[in-house]
Amino acid sequence: MSPYIVGVLVPLLVALLYQNSKNTKKRGVPVDVGGEPGYAIRNSRFPILLETAWEGVSTLAQLFELACKEHADKYLLGTRTLISKDTQVSADGRSYEKLHLGEYEWLTYGEVFEKVCNFASGLAHLGHRSEERVAIFADTRAEWFMALQGSFRRNISVVTIYASLGEEALCYSLNETEVTTVICGNKELKKLVEVSGQLDTVKRVICMDDEIPSSASLEVQSGRWRVVSMADVEKLGRENPVDAVLPLAADIAVIMYTSGSTGLPKGVMMTHGNVLAVVSSVRTIVPGLESNDVYLAYLPLAHILEIAAENLVAGVGSAIGYGSPLTLTDTSNKIKRGTKGDATALRPTVMAAVPAILDRVREGVRKKVDDKGGITKKLFDFAYARRISAINGSWFGARGLEMLLWNFLVFRKVRAILGGRIRFLLSGGAPLSGDTQRFINICLGAPIGQGYGLTETCAGGTFSEFDDTSVGRVGNPVPCSYIKLIDWPEGGYLISDSPMPRGEIVIGGPSVTVGYFKNEAKSKEVYKVDERGMRWFYTGDIGQFHADGCLEIIDRKKDIVKLQHGEYVSLGKVEAALIVSPYVDNMMLHADPFHSYCVALVVAAQPALEEWASKRGIAFASFAELCEKEETIKEVQASLVK
Repeated sequence: MSPYIVGVLVPLLVALLYQNSKNTKKRGVPVDVGGEPGYAIRNSRFPILLETAWEGVSTLAQLFELACKEHADKYLLGTRTLISKDTQVSADGRSYEKLHLGEYEWLTYGEVFEKVCNFASGLAHLGHRSEERVAIFADTRAEWFMALQGSFRRNISVVTIYASLGEEALCYSLNETEVTTVICGNKELKKLVEVSGQLDTVKRVICMDDEIPSSASLEVQSGRWRVVSMADVEKLGRENPVDAVLPLAADIAVIMYTSGSTGLPKGVMMTHGNVLAVVSSVRTIVPGLESNDVYLAYLPLAHILEIAAENLVAGVGSAIGYGSPLTLTDTSNKIKRGTKGDATALRPTVMAAVPAILDRVREGVRKKVDDKGGITKKLFDFAYARRISAINGSWFGARGLEMLLWNFLVFRKVRAILGGRIRFLLSGGAPLSGDTQRFINICLGAPIGQGYGLTETCAGGTFSEFDDTSVGRVGNPVPCSYIKLIDWPEGGYLISDSPMPRGEIVIGGPSVTVGYFKNEAKSKEVYKVDERGMRWFYTGDIGQFHADGCLEIIDRKKDIVKLQHGEYVSLGKVEAALIVSPYVDNMMLHADPFHSYCVALVVAAQPALEEWASKRGIAFASFAELCEKEETIKEVQASLVK
């Protein structure tokens, strides 16, 4: 046989066998569990639920100390220096802040551990006792992570609060948890001063920045607060060292306030064991995650996804470089033109992302390609179609040398957007569309691990494995979780359904949290302990299991609204259908049982709408004016109806 024919046939046969092996691979298998009757699945590789992936480690404090001792001279935390800050005024009179950021400056594991120990001693010297709670109220940054670890070394429970939280929810969270020390940035300190009269228990405020706003001096003078910089707390601890008071696995590490879709936020109590179980599970899933990786941190640390990710990266000896959503890429809103975004400067190998960020990357790339048109667009579309064919299992899709060729000629520039070295992406927080998942897979050349979990399960639930190229699913159970479906007859979902069992998703295992802070009634409603001592959380989400043991989210119990004529409508399904329109940037669905229809509040996608208007020759002075034009409304409505 000709060597040329062999050269063509062998890769095709290997690819076919590989594709077939992936299709038949059992990723989740049935497991016998207690509690309410249902259909339960576990991770096929772990017959026993995983609690820790590090021998002798049962808390986040132990994990951090072990990593610092093993990797003392390696880089841990990196922050970019600020070179200049400019204000630019646009044509419509609005002013925008533009930053010119320098290269990353690093602290080693040994240096960070020393700072953390000093901060822990400083906290004790300030008078903060272990039984009191600390709140961290700031954007994601190196000081946030060090404040968290410093608190853990004194067995202090940390209350996490989103930097964007409104005044009412902020006061509620601090007062309910009786926080005595707040650790925050300069910007957040100004917010605290504005609501100081509504805070009942706060005694100390530690500012992460050296520059303390003058407005805080009134609180100091009144004797209500002691305000001190983080650097001064470290200095105090260095001069007055105290022994660590390390926590146990069952001690509360974090009280995390959920944003709350209705009413005031709820505080979820997470133990060290809860978070460590998820951190350990993800370590077994991300391929080859070890000390040579670089992680770009920009998601809110007030969210469990980011806390788990950063503790994992630190636990394996890798480096964490800090950025922000507004400085992420070279074209981000706050980056001065001609200077580097965070991803270009850091060149990360691993990232966590929420679907909104990945959707933005996809839309940006597509817009650039469409704007260029001509041979560039034709080449991109052809290369993309060839790779899609391969991923979908076609014999004649682009693989091997052809794939490398397209990666070099076409997709290399796309990969440069996130630094050019990404090898794994973790997506969570919301469902990721199949189109975006495929686009990122092909253009970045990296697998996306899509996860499903909740704050109440420390983000533990399911996670798609790196070799699972399917879309629309959220993977198989993580090693620390059992996933059980139970009947929901009212919604028409039963585990006896064919071809797939369907029902409400219930999650059990060591990642299931203790409950809601000072809210026993709500805790009893959604947390249950079975006759075997297993703790379960009732999610309210509806799912179905595929034959390989992977989960797909198909509905939500609370999404179901009964309209005026008795018709049941799933708001999630309506939103999923409408948001496909190219003119929709974001939307909110509302339904009322006293009416026979839903209402959608639509935020229009500015680039798409302005491009449509320019092609039609429609003149407009501002985007607001364009949105009010009759022909624009007709065009958007027609798209939504379609």
